[in-house]
Amino acid sequence: MAEAVPEALSAVILAAFPDLADARFTLLTDGWESQAIDVDDRLIFRFPRFERGVAALAREARMLAVIAPAVPLAVPRTHFHAGPPCFAWHAKLPGGTLVPAQYAALPEAARQRLPEDLAGFQAALHRLDPALLTEAGAGPVWDWPSPEAILREAWPRLPEVLRPVATRIATDCTALPPDPGGIVFGHFDTHGWNLAFDHAAGRLRGVFDFGSSGFGPLHRDFLAPSFIAPDLTDRMMSRYEALTGLRLDRARIALLTGLQRLMEFGESTEAQIAEFGLLRNLEDWVSRLP
Repeated sequence: MAEAVPEALSAVILAAFPDLADARFTLLTDGWESQAIDVDDRLIFRFPRFERGVAALAREARMLAVIAPAVPLAVPRTHFHAGPPCFAWHAKLPGGTLVPAQYAALPEAARQRLPEDLAGFQAALHRLDPALLTEAGAGPVWDWPSPEAILREAWPRLPEVLRPVATRIATDCTALPPDPGGIVFGHFDTHGWNLAFDHAAGRLRGVFDFGSSGFGPLHRDFLAPSFIAPDLTDRMMSRYEALTGLRLDRARIALLTGLQRLMEFGESTEAQIAEFGLLRNLEDWVSRLP
């Protein structure tokens, strides 16, 4: 059974759009940065979960006007409502999210197309003119805390068995040199909750939620797909290399993925850890490290 939409959020939407009084509101609880509400399966309203998300939603609307004509997949035409409280809304892209169990059930042809489509999307973003994006408000992606600080934040709640490998991840990440791919404009959040996947056709139709996008280290733009499946990340990296001629550092991406999962575990509440399966995410990735 779907969760009820909080009355406070539906009231905010109806105050701005009274014509939606008879619409069907559905809470989408799987967003990390934003809490999203589906209205009649045709509109999406997003409310930021964190304070940093407010400016991100406003910036996203401006950037998407630059991005949309330049990428091979559909992206939202987002509108920003300053509030208070603030929210963003857009017409819903056709398709649904792609979770690990759904990816595992895809036929091989679909597993080949998805990384091709994602890699092509990433390559197009990375080629965008930085000046146009800067004018639209794009800036640096959120700067992670130091690996030492991430480890310190997570440590009190880390199971004893994970502490040695968590320490190794933090130590190895501290020693990483600057990203050999340089700084690019990227989405930086292409996990399955931000994809519009056509399950009937087995095809990716679009990408949404650009709240985490901006200028950042190239290799960091390859972390999120592993939340769908590490196999997808591997295929996507190979396809990206074929499209761009660039050589990706797979060991660097694996380390940064571990650090990201450690960071999300450490900064989250107990309720968020349970809701998003953050301990399981960390344990799953640690089990794959050499």
